[in-house]
Amino acid sequence: MQTIFERTPTLKDCPTHYCPGCGHGIAHRLISEVIDELDITSRTIGIAPVGCAVLAYNYLDVDMIEVAHGRAPAVATGMKRVHPDKIIFSYQGDGDLASIGAGEILHAVHRAEHITVIFINNAVYGMTGGQMAPTTVEKQITQTTPRGRDHNNEGFPLQVSEILAVMPGTIYVERCSVSNPGQVRHTKKSIKHAFELQMKNAPGLSLVEILSPCPTYWRMSPSQAMEWIEEVMVKSFPLCCLKDLSQS
Repeated sequence: MQTIFERTPTLKDCPTHYCPGCGHGIAHRLISEVIDELDITSRTIGIAPVGCAVLAYNYLDVDMIEVAHGRAPAVATGMKRVHPDKIIFSYQGDGDLASIGAGEILHAVHRAEHITVIFINNAVYGMTGGQMAPTTVEKQITQTTPRGRDHNNEGFPLQVSEILAVMPGTIYVERCSVSNPGQVRHTKKSIKHAFELQMKNAPGLSLVEILSPCPTYWRMSPSQAMEWIEEVMVKSFPLCCLKDLSQS
């Protein structure tokens, strides 16, 4: 039998705590592959979020730190300024980045910090029980929107990437997904590009938003969750490169 895929060294050989069908495992794999391909394992420092990926430091074999909810961009700022030779990335969910950490990411961009942000958008609060998140799409049912999100009552989904892309402190902003093999390959390229920009000391913050499934709190099977991303979620969060100043 021919081996077509092997676990990349930076991805630890251990079980994860994620639910079946969760997208975090795919994102972890892509990040670890990029780190190994760029040969930056010894230079990389990751920041784990408060959320479903709170234990990400158990799965990625690089130096990592756990920080308070939403504060990853602030901590990444200090780490990068003290260690400008290191490759600093934060790994954050939508509750962590777009809610309690909204001010932190805005000001990190405002300061044009030279960091990389991996933003996992699954449109719901996962760790705390499936409540509405800032990115919950209209009509989506959650624990706190049992009749579906209504913009007249709960407001519109927060389009973080669009907001950050218009700010001068970002150099690269792209929204991807892990909903099918082609998108997974493209997402890996986007993550790699974001890391490469930091390696080149490109001026500004890079953010890759990844639309990711949460079958448990979407109340779907894993395959249905992937289809829901492509059929519903992308209407609120179109897949595209919103900004890449490195190409100008």
